[in-house]
Amino acid sequence: MIPFQLQSYIAFFALWAFKTNCLDTFIAAVYEHAVILPPDNIKLDSREEALALMNENMDILEEAVISAAKQGAHIIVTPEHGIYGFIFNRVNLYPYLEDIPHPKVNWTPCTDDSRFGSTPVQKRLSCMARNNSIYMVANIGDRKSCDPTESKCPSNGYYQYNTNVVYDSEGKLVARYYKKYMLMNEAQFDTPTEPQLVTFDTTFGKFGILTGFDILFHDPVVPLVEKLKVDTILLPVAWMNTLPHLYPTAFHAAWAMGMRVNLLVANIHSISNQMTGSGIYAPDSVKAYYFDKKSDDGKLLVSELESHPIVRPPVNWTLYASSIKPFSSEQEEFKALVLFDMFTFKELINDTGNYTVCQNTLCCHLSYKMSEKRTDEVYVVGAFDGLHIAEGEYYLQICTLLKCLTTLIETCGQPVENASTWFDMFSLSGTFDSPHVFPELLLSGLQIAPTEFEILSDGRIINQNGTSAPVLMLTLFGRQYEKTKPPNASVDLETTSVMMITMFFVLYSTIW
Repeated sequence: MIPFQLQSYIAFFALWAFKTNCLDTFIAAVYEHAVILPPDNIKLDSREEALALMNENMDILEEAVISAAKQGAHIIVTPEHGIYGFIFNRVNLYPYLEDIPHPKVNWTPCTDDSRFGSTPVQKRLSCMARNNSIYMVANIGDRKSCDPTESKCPSNGYYQYNTNVVYDSEGKLVARYYKKYMLMNEAQFDTPTEPQLVTFDTTFGKFGILTGFDILFHDPVVPLVEKLKVDTILLPVAWMNTLPHLYPTAFHAAWAMGMRVNLLVANIHSISNQMTGSGIYAPDSVKAYYFDKKSDDGKLLVSELESHPIVRPPVNWTLYASSIKPFSSEQEEFKALVLFDMFTFKELINDTGNYTVCQNTLCCHLSYKMSEKRTDEVYVVGAFDGLHIAEGEYYLQICTLLKCLTTLIETCGQPVENASTWFDMFSLSGTFDSPHVFPELLLSGLQIAPTEFEILSDGRIINQNGTSAPVLMLTLFGRQYEKTKPPNASVDLETTSVMMITMFFVLYSTIW
């Protein structure tokens, strides 16, 4: 037995060595992958056919890993569904799954691939990381057997999880995360009973893991950032280009700023599925981003980040808005849907103005000056304060300035990609109940512009020098993470789902 004093020395020198090797900055990489799909999405593949498809995708991912490593990257994130694409029922998914153990087993699949049965996918991913001395994040499917006689056990005798795995630079499995919040077309996966708080430490910071729309919910987001104090969130996604407020690059840049952490987002690149938009985001800037709905090619992004980003003081998002009197205006209010939420709007009728629009407890104040008031474009200021039920159920408070699709106010809130109206200045604020507010600016041509506005400590998003392109959308997206749905509230989800799918394709058929 090692004497206690010697144990103390060993622990001290181990801690000293770790701190000595810690990096102030690191090189991050994300890869937006144009995933190769099965010949048809509902075909029942054999294990051999499934492996053949996954190896085709991993061939491409490996090229990205090698390229990132040559550029000095310490970590690379690849997309959700990036290895086998989109499979829409439990039976078709099964041949693509492997049993993924908990990281506590201390396992390096690259050098010990038979320890947990047949794991060729995990072995290859582990070897990609090991052979290139890089941390690698990938999204695959886990299966866990259960007793078919148990009421919660699926009929095929397995739980199936949408899973992120992380391998360190030696190829060791250091993290496994199960996606919690599924969309309507993800019935092939089971939902873990409780959200998981998965982190891992490196010499270049502390990392947390999410998948897709998990980023919109209190658990695991708030505990990861505010309790466990992660420096960087890793986010593989298959995220649609959902205009206006959940447009991927604009929202993810705003989220990193609002939560004050680094965010690495790797999206699928699938034009036919309206998916593109990846990025490397710091709390104070966008380091790199990619959006291209014309090319069929994937894209590797590489950039340097602070290992421990300096956390600026929190913003009091309601201070200014609650301290002023509402702006008086005789302009009539009207209602219109934005992503299935009923907003209260007022139209901007002059080239300069001050407006207040309220819904429930939220009042939004806008001051602005246009270079000119065009007759062929309509802009509105709007407020939404309520329960959002589209891709999940959660409470929002949103203040927004939007360009309408046409000069008809009935089209306000529908997807718009281009504008011609220039703003010389703007100031937007709101009486938010939550400290979690994400500031978004989207310009004509779907350009994000995180450096073209300022967030004041009193909760205003302002610009006093004009923007580099006409404005499509200016938004303060408030997420009431702490507010939950009342127990007696009821929503006809089946009817709502049908309505949402129908409306979604009606809306997007106008621009795609």
